[in-house]
Amino acid sequence: MPNELLKQFSASEEQIAGEVDEAFLGNDSLDSIFKESIQDAEVDSIIQGRVVSVGSEAVMVDVGLKSEGIVPLSHFDDPESVNMGDTIDVLLEAVEDDEGLIVLSKRKADRIRGWEKVISTYNEGDIVRGKVSRKIKGGLLLEIGVPVFLPASQIDIRRVGDVGEFIGKELDCKIIKIDEPRMNIVVSRRKLLEEVREEQKSTLMTEIEIGQVRKGVVKNITDFGAFVDLGGIDGLLHITDMSWGRINHPSELVKINDEIDVKVLKVDKERERISLGLKQTQLSPWENIEERYPVGARVKGSVVNVLSYGAFVELEDGIEGLVHVSEMSWTRRVNHPSAMVKVGDELEVVVLDIKKDKQEISLGMKQVEVNPWTLVADNYPTGTIIEGTVRNLTNYGAFIEIEEGIDGLLHVSDMSWTRKVVHPSEMLKKGDHVRAMVLQVDQERKRVALGLKQMEEDPWLGNIPDLYQIGTVVRGKVTKTTNFGVFVQLDQDLEGLLHISELSDQKINSPEEIVKVGDKVDVKVIKIDGENRKIGLSLKDVTTEDIEALNEAEEAHRKELAEQGLTLDEDGIPITFEEAEERVKAAEEAAAAAAAAEAAGEVVIDEEEAAAQAEAQAAVQAAAEAELAAMAAESPEATESGETETEATTETEATEATASDASETSEGDDEPKEESAS
Repeated sequence: MPNELLKQFSASEEQIAGEVDEAFLGNDSLDSIFKESIQDAEVDSIIQGRVVSVGSEAVMVDVGLKSEGIVPLSHFDDPESVNMGDTIDVLLEAVEDDEGLIVLSKRKADRIRGWEKVISTYNEGDIVRGKVSRKIKGGLLLEIGVPVFLPASQIDIRRVGDVGEFIGKELDCKIIKIDEPRMNIVVSRRKLLEEVREEQKSTLMTEIEIGQVRKGVVKNITDFGAFVDLGGIDGLLHITDMSWGRINHPSELVKINDEIDVKVLKVDKERERISLGLKQTQLSPWENIEERYPVGARVKGSVVNVLSYGAFVELEDGIEGLVHVSEMSWTRRVNHPSAMVKVGDELEVVVLDIKKDKQEISLGMKQVEVNPWTLVADNYPTGTIIEGTVRNLTNYGAFIEIEEGIDGLLHVSDMSWTRKVVHPSEMLKKGDHVRAMVLQVDQERKRVALGLKQMEEDPWLGNIPDLYQIGTVVRGKVTKTTNFGVFVQLDQDLEGLLHISELSDQKINSPEEIVKVGDKVDVKVIKIDGENRKIGLSLKDVTTEDIEALNEAEEAHRKELAEQGLTLDEDGIPITFEEAEERVKAAEEAAAAAAAAEAAGEVVIDEEEAAAQAEAQAAVQAAAEAELAAMAAESPEATESGETETEATTETEATEATASDASETSEGDDEPKEESAS
C-alpha cells in the first residue's frame, strides 16, 4: 500500500529517503518529534489541512502531523475542481493505522460542519429546500447541507406510486423532527402542501360558483370518474359528465396530471364537495334533435349495448336510442334482445318517439318491415283450410304454425265433436302436420283461432241421434267409475253415463258392487240430449232378449266385416286382420321386452315422454274430477226423475290466448280461450 501511494504521487524512493533524512537531522528522535506534532491534535476532531498532491483516486493532505493523510476523491462534491494548495477541513479519525498512515475523512467533516450549520440555522417547523439525492428504505434522502430523511408518506398529499421519480428534484419541505444526539432530521413535504392547500381551499370556496369554467389538474382516476384539483380542493368529474358519447372508462379521455377546463355543476360548501363536467363545456348534441331525427324517419346506427329489455343503438357521437325488445319483431316472441342483435351490428331503425328533456329516443326494428298481421285477415279469412305444424302444446290447446312467425291456436274444445279432450297430447304431439279450419282472425290482438273438428260434420246433428235412439241396446266398456255412476265408452270418442240408480233394481252403495273399469256391459239408451251432447244409459232395463238380439246383431256384423277382410278390436272398432295380427305381435314383443328388462333389473324410461305423459295424465285427472263433481251435483235430480245423462264433449270454455305469445309458452301453462274462437 505505501509503495503504491508513493508511486501514485510520482516520487522516487531516493528522493523520499533524502527528504526524510533532512527533515529529521539533529539529536531529536522520531518519537519526540511525533509527540510534539500531535500534542495539539485530537482524534475525532476537525482540523485543517493542505492538499499537497492530487492523484487519480485520492489526494494527499498535510495536516501538520508526522505524515500526510490520504483523502479519497469520492469525498469531494466536484473532484475535478481539487487543486494542490487547497485548504480543506477533515476529520482526524486515527493518528496511525496498521500501515502507519494518518486516517482522515473529509465526508465526515463536511457532515459535521453541515450539521452544525443546520442546527444553528433551522428549528423544527422551519421550511428548507433541498435536492433529493437517493432512495432509501421507507423514503428519500434530501440534501440541505446534510442528508435529511423524507418519509414516503410525507412526500405528497396523495400516495406516491414510485418515490424514485423524485430523485434529482429540488423540493420544499418542513422540518418536523430534529434528533441532535443521533444527528438525524426528518422533514415533510406533505405538511407544507396541506398548509398551502388549506389556504387555497379557503380562497376557492369563497370564489367558486355554479356555471363557472375553471382550470384543474387530474389527480386521480377511478372506474366511476376522475378527481380534478381546482387549487385547494378536488372536484369529482363523473364518467357520465365526461363526454356526450359513450365511454367505458375515464382513462379513455383523461390522464393523471392532465390540465383540463371543467364546468362547475354543483357546489356543496358545507361538505366541501364539488361536481364538475367536461362535456358541459361543449355544445350538446341534443340541440335541434327533432330536426335531425324526426319521428317516423328511417336512420342507421350501430348497436353499442345489449340489455335484458332492449338494445341501445348509437346514431351519432353522444346520441343513442333504445330499441325495446317488444319493437324487434312483429311475429317472434323475443325473450332476450341477444337473440336478434349483438354489439357492433349495423341496423336500420325507425324513430318512434323523442323525449328531449330526458334525452331519450325510442327506436323500432320491426317498423322497417311490413307487419305480416296486416295481411293475415286477407290471406286467411274465416273458413279457410290451412296446413301447419304443431309447434307447442299447452293445457288448453296446441299452437299451429301457419306460416313463419304466424301461429294459430287450436283449442281442446275444437279438436273433436264427440271426444272429451282434456289435454291436447291426447290428439297431437309436437311436429305433427295437421289440417285445420280458420274460425276467427283478430288482427288487432294478433290472434288466429283454428278448429279441427270443424273439418267434419257435427255427428250430434245426425249420426249419433240416429244410431243411439231411445230404447236401443248397445255394448260398451266401462272407462270411469264415480260415486254416482259409471262412464261407458260406446264408440271411439263417445261416452254415456250409466247412473248408479240404473245399475240394479236393488239399492247399492257403490257402482263397484256391480261393475268395474274395463268391464264390457250391455246397456240401453234411455236419454239422448243432442243440444247438450249427453247420452243416458241403463243396465237394469236390459233384458235377456235384448242381450240375445245384440249378440245376434254383433255376430252378423262380424260376418259382414269378415267378408270385407275386417274384424273388431277390443273396443269394437273395425280393423283389418293384418292390423289385428300386428297388434298381437307388438303386444307380445312389448311383454317379452318388459319381462327381460325386469329380469335384468333394468328400467328403460324416456324421460321426456314420461314427463309429457305425467303432465297429460295430471291434466286429465284434474278435469275428470271437476266433471265428476259437476255431475255429482246433478245426480239427486237424476235419481228422483230416473233420468241419467252425461257429457259427450266439453262445453265451450271461456278462454283467451294470444297466438303469437302463447306459441312460445311451455307445455303445462294454463290460459283461457275466447268463446268467439271456439
